[in-house]
Amino acid sequence: MRLTLPVLIAHGRYGRRMGLGPESRINMLRNILTGLVRHERIETTWARADEVRIYAEKLIDYAKKGDTDEKAMKMASFWLTEKDLVHKLFKVLVPRLGSEQRGYTRLFHIPNRDSLDRAKMAVLELRGNPFPPLVTRQPDSDGSLLNQLLRGYREEETQSRAAGGD
Repeated sequence: MRLTLPVLIAHGRYGRRMGLGPESRINMLRNILTGLVRHERIETTWARADEVRIYAEKLIDYAKKGDTDEKAMKMASFWLTEKDLVHKLFKVLVPRLGSEQRGYTRLFHIPNRDSLDRAKMAVLELRGNPFPPLVTRQPDSDGSLLNQLLRGYREEETQSRAAGGD
């Protein structure tokens, strides 16, 4: 009896196997990418978001060449299933992301789905979107109550050690 590990043997395939076949995988990625361009922030499974991120970065790279470039227009019309979003890609998103060299998207982990599959979930967003940030910067916490109490405790301890050590 021979044991095989189909996960380890790629045989020329690349990317994740999602959906029912290669055509459904591409259609699913196109739909998710269209949703990303339309809403600028989407919530999906982590594997799908990670896969779509690659294609979103490439699409924006092509779109930076301008709407007069034939290959950029072909890529945009293929990947965006809603054709009104081609204008948004070239006229709204590309000028906003013009200063960025790479990294047009951000991927954040969120809690797992509560249904039976418990899938790892993620939020994929375009940089510079108008929504409030998911992860806020922690303010300088020297003034927080807990840190003030800890600082006071440490000072008391050093004073008691200094008084006891004399």
